[in-house]
Amino acid sequence: MIDRSKGRFPFLQLGGLTAATLAIHGYHLGVEDGEIYVPAAKKLLDPTLYPFASEFFLSHGRMSLFSSILAWSARLTHLSMDWTLLLWYVLSVFALLASCWLLVTVCFSSRHARWGAMLVLTSVLAMPATNTGLLLIDPYLTARSFSTPLTIFALATFLRHRYALSGATMVLTALIHPQMVVYVLFLCGVIWLVERRQIPVRGQGAPLMAAFVGVLPTGFRFVRATGAYREALYSRDYFFLYNWEWYHWLGMLAPLAILAWFWKGNFRGTLPGFKLMSFALIPCGLLSIAAGALLCLPNFDMFARLQPLRTFHLITLIFVLFFAGIVCEYAAKKRPWVIAAISIPLAVGMYFVGQQTYPNSAHIEWPSTTSSNPWVNALLWIRNNTPKDAVFAVDSRYFKDEIGDVHGFRAVSERSALADYIKDGGVVSLFPNLADEWKQMTNATYGLNSFTLANFKYLKTEYPEITWTVIHGAAPMGMDCPYQQNGFSVCRLPSK
Repeated sequence: MIDRSKGRFPFLQLGGLTAATLAIHGYHLGVEDGEIYVPAAKKLLDPTLYPFASEFFLSHGRMSLFSSILAWSARLTHLSMDWTLLLWYVLSVFALLASCWLLVTVCFSSRHARWGAMLVLTSVLAMPATNTGLLLIDPYLTARSFSTPLTIFALATFLRHRYALSGATMVLTALIHPQMVVYVLFLCGVIWLVERRQIPVRGQGAPLMAAFVGVLPTGFRFVRATGAYREALYSRDYFFLYNWEWYHWLGMLAPLAILAWFWKGNFRGTLPGFKLMSFALIPCGLLSIAAGALLCLPNFDMFARLQPLRTFHLITLIFVLFFAGIVCEYAAKKRPWVIAAISIPLAVGMYFVGQQTYPNSAHIEWPSTTSSNPWVNALLWIRNNTPKDAVFAVDSRYFKDEIGDVHGFRAVSERSALADYIKDGGVVSLFPNLADEWKQMTNATYGLNSFTLANFKYLKTEYPEITWTVIHGAAPMGMDCPYQQNGFSVCRLPSK
């Protein structure tokens, strides 16, 4: 798309920002939520993988085209899934930056504001969106890597009155991440009502919020969560506002207050889209806070999996663009160096945050058969030296093992495993029917790194499907362990 007011679309500049994003924030394979998304794509590419307990990642996969797109891409290009993931990650970062550029060009007329916003956003792209459990972008590929640029693009094209293109983008967003499209529909609805009625945006928040209160999904019951499901649900403490600290509230309310200032003020270098979007974000945020407060009441916790506060992922991203654009417009109009003075320290700070988050791994984890991380090395050995139908027992709390840098077992090793407590617990919080199975499996492997030979034999009687285990530490005497390196042992489980 052409920016008609300022010449051609800046492909080269956005390509440079994409490279800067990779250099600043890094890339990691199969970490965090990648443990859920990556195995689903790999199983579609090779159905013989993950013959056991695949329900813990396919529950997400069946609701989205994300995994199918990855599998189709790998088949088309004849690339490995690891390379496919990396290339799609780079493309998704470029798409996000391109979408943000389209948004700032419809909201700012000033060149300083536009490029200041883009440079600052690039510097902080891996920052958290208050206490939602989300980053603006993850340093790994997930369905959000696709849905986030699509939502920004849909909003930008809607503000340009290209409704057919915006609508088609929303449909694609719904096919990839159904939850995200609800937020975009709300924002576009607010903008459309304001423009259609040709009335000032002041005072329209309450009626618009009321119009959307009735849009609630079905299939939920007004009963308290109990048993294993309650344990999984309440392990995600950020679902519930009463667990938020004061600084989390500040990160949620301060952007809304500043957006209200943007809406009511007359700022140099802005276009009508700036006010429209600033206003639209306010009822969106207030409604999500009201919904989040409602879910803290008795008999409403079964609805917590709707995660209404995730709207602040989109709100925070757009707020950063707008705030940076205004600051750079006023501070850098006659002093262009100010933009660099703001963005470079932010980029350096975020680089070191990334280093501290993944201290045992390379900053950019290129697809390879080896790794600087000993846990990942053990998983790569498993991928290359064990049968595809092997089923592993791993300590259910292995995500808390700091040396692993939150690399998921299934995503990297490409082998089945009993459920883990952390990431599979997140799946259970969304799909209650998996709760009892999850609880039984995670109890069976809790403390596995300290198991004796007798413990492993008993585990085998509980789950005859298990054929292998990976232990952080020395294996018990009598175990057959063909891999023992850097504190990790990969062993065959005794048959009896």
